[in-house]
Amino acid sequence: MNEQIREVSPRERARITGALYLLYFLTTILGMFLVSRGFAVSGNAINDFSTVCYLIVTVLFYLLFKPVSGILSLLAALFSLGGCVDMSLGLFHLDSPVSPLLFFGPFCLLIGYLIFRSTFLPRLLGVALAFAGLGWLVFLIPAVPHYLSVAIEVFGFLAELSLCLWLLVMGVNVERWKQQADSAQPSIPTAKPLFHQVD
Repeated sequence: MNEQIREVSPRERARITGALYLLYFLTTILGMFLVSRGFAVSGNAINDFSTVCYLIVTVLFYLLFKPVSGILSLLAALFSLGGCVDMSLGLFHLDSPVSPLLFFGPFCLLIGYLIFRSTFLPRLLGVALAFAGLGWLVFLIPAVPHYLSVAIEVFGFLAELSLCLWLLVMGVNVERWKQQADSAQPSIPTAKPLFHQVD
């Protein structure tokens, strides 16, 4: 699967990421709606599907931002993976000791930083997503007023949706992505002969 993803151009890969990101949003909303209406089985099945979508988006984000920083991209992917596992525990009737936002907050922070550091996406998207990540962490504080919690939810949703739609419609600046990818490649020194040929 990874080999097939790598063969796709950066712009097409970004648009696929945006499409799957949007599919995650839609299926999550539909799953929550069905569960709230008493259709728990159907709702949980759709939530399973949305989690799978987010896992694929996580892999695509890692590949997309690896040229910016391989370590931070991997760290972001691990946070996202932890959040997905945490969300999936409820499907197996297991209680999680922490909120998924404890994982997705740092994930959004790291992706926001990577976007800001990148040269192939608007920095404004990175700033918005970083603030959304901070908001998710603040959201975990019990003393946060209700009106502030609602504002955090709305802002976080809009920040992530903005990134989703930008990737779906605009993709990335391919030339700048390739430049950053080339500069991230380690240069291999050429071996020098031990002995010079004597004529």
